[in-house]
Amino acid sequence: MKSVPLQQQTFSELRQSCPALFDFFAGQQLAVPAGELRLETYLAQLSTSPAQAAQIAALNAYVAALQSLQGDRFRLTALHISGGRDKNGQAEALDLQLVPGEVICLVGPTGSGKSRFLADIEWMAQGDTPTGRRLLVNGQSPDPAWRFSPEHKLVAQLSQNMNFVMDLSVAEFVRLHAESRLLPDAEQKVAQVIAQANALAGEGFSGETAVTTLSGGQSRALMVADTALLSQSPIVLIDEIENAGIDRRRALKLLVREEKIVLMATHDPILALMGSQRLVFRQGGVAQVLQTSRAEQEQLAALEAYDQRWLNWRNRIRSGARLEQLDSETDPYSDGF
Repeated sequence: MKSVPLQQQTFSELRQSCPALFDFFAGQQLAVPAGELRLETYLAQLSTSPAQAAQIAALNAYVAALQSLQGDRFRLTALHISGGRDKNGQAEALDLQLVPGEVICLVGPTGSGKSRFLADIEWMAQGDTPTGRRLLVNGQSPDPAWRFSPEHKLVAQLSQNMNFVMDLSVAEFVRLHAESRLLPDAEQKVAQVIAQANALAGEGFSGETAVTTLSGGQSRALMVADTALLSQSPIVLIDEIENAGIDRRRALKLLVREEKIVLMATHDPILALMGSQRLVFRQGGVAQVLQTSRAEQEQLAALEAYDQRWLNWRNRIRSGARLEQLDSETDPYSDGF
């Protein structure tokens, strides 16, 4: 369902749908009209004196910019990736069709081409990268705006290193992002993002915490939650989240729940089996495409149980406990695994 253009909304409606407009009125020292007056009617009633003409032009430009940001959100229904070539010039046997909520894992030795593949996705490659890969969005070549415009990027990237330089609290940082999206429920979104970030982080933090004091794991937890709940980018690229110091499985499930297409480079067998497919890299290209089998899905439960033992062991060390004697509940090697 298409949204009502801002010009056709009343000022009462605009207070809910576009609160940023009232910042403009305050900055221009303009009186806010009666609540039931439409914006287009208000503009038509303004005088055409030179001074007011400049204000009208500025207001129209501002409304157009807001309308562009609030325009109907692009919906990605399918991402198609055609193979290119590896470092030896050999063609990749790659023809992928991805849909929202799907997780694709990239596995292979360091230097085998996983990061280059993620870079091709971020660039929306059109045969113009060293690999020659090509992407289609909803069956078509991507609009140039999706490749070069920061406002309409289809891809968000989460890396191991997240560093903040702004002197803001967590709540201020998230609110800034929410308001830049012109969300009418910005405060609710701020609370949701912080709650989800705390669910992912090893140690919690509040909205008043300065972002520059967050640990590495807390920073990454915040960015995962922010990307899942606030970012309009439907594609998320992840590079080795297993080293991020967060609940990686819960992070992945959050992104899937928000219908992101996730492409993830990983060495973690648990994460690798959580994907529907694995791309196996060698010599800079995709050498195999493996569907996660039913037997592998059954093994995933066993791997998660072993992982939980490691987690319990690690938490005991963190809390100051001694591990002078291991039992079957705490020793990940107790059954010979």
